[in-house]
Amino acid sequence: MPAPTSINGVVQKPIEGVSMVYTFADAKAPSKRTTQYFEMLANRGIYHDGWVAATTPPIAPWVSIAKAIDINDYKWELYKVSDDFSEADNLADKEPQKLKELQDLFWAEAAKYNVLPIDNSRVERFDVSLRPSLTTGRDEFTYYPGLVRIPEGAAPDLKNKSYQIKAEVVIPKDGAEGILITHGGRFSGYGLYLLKGKPVFHYNLAGVAHYNIAGKDKLSPGKHTILFDFKYDGGGIGKGGKGTLQVDGKTVATGRIERTLPFRISLDETLDCGEDTGTPVSEDYHVPFKFTGKLAKVVIDLTPEPLSAEDDQRVKEGKAAIGVAQ
Repeated sequence: MPAPTSINGVVQKPIEGVSMVYTFADAKAPSKRTTQYFEMLANRGIYHDGWVAATTPPIAPWVSIAKAIDINDYKWELYKVSDDFSEADNLADKEPQKLKELQDLFWAEAAKYNVLPIDNSRVERFDVSLRPSLTTGRDEFTYYPGLVRIPEGAAPDLKNKSYQIKAEVVIPKDGAEGILITHGGRFSGYGLYLLKGKPVFHYNLAGVAHYNIAGKDKLSPGKHTILFDFKYDGGGIGKGGKGTLQVDGKTVATGRIERTLPFRISLDETLDCGEDTGTPVSEDYHVPFKFTGKLAKVVIDLTPEPLSAEDDQRVKEGKAAIGVAQ
């Protein structure tokens, strides 16, 4: 089947790589892939005709913050993998001309396949808020049931700031439970939901700590407004803050979230409204945990109005139920 040259009037780029069709007729046919480049976070490699040249990673992959070195200062290794499949014998010092040949070939392949410019920043590349986005600059977001699988780059950025999450629900006569809104999952994230009829805000700090702020009483049948207010301590990234959970304007629980996620909510899980399409942020429920009442909408406000003085005084006097933080 020939590859299309145009789809809906958009000219297509040619397919890159080498077809495997020749291997179908002869499993022992010699490889037609003679050259292959590699690059990730400025760690580079090139295979060509039985040889591999690659940079030595300057820092371990799990080190998130480190001083970047100049792209040209990376050390290179050289292996003849046609004889040394395990890359045990580094020939970089013995074969400088071959190394230079492969290094030049890497740059040629990088230019050909749009790898340039090479960027060796780390945390900055994972910060989706730095990228062009339709949500950048907005401070209020409204979501409705069924809006799911929203990636972090298109979701409200709740990191390192104060915010409010407000959900408008209708509880049937026999009660309701389920997700109102969640972002992330088992490995990090947050969720606002009803569990056995009681309102809960759960914050999962990368599995290291779980903060649970929950009301004591089930919501009665009828309309309700559930509000979670988070006041960030400030003073840097990843700091904590105070969480207040309200139902119909009355505080039902408060609690401390001692630390928060500074850079990313999740690498692969998304924001969901009305259900959880990924893994759960808490082991207290099983996905998809669809909300069984009527969810009118959820509003997230990144520039929230402060709670009333009456609410603050109630919290100070200890009259509000205190959520569990562990």
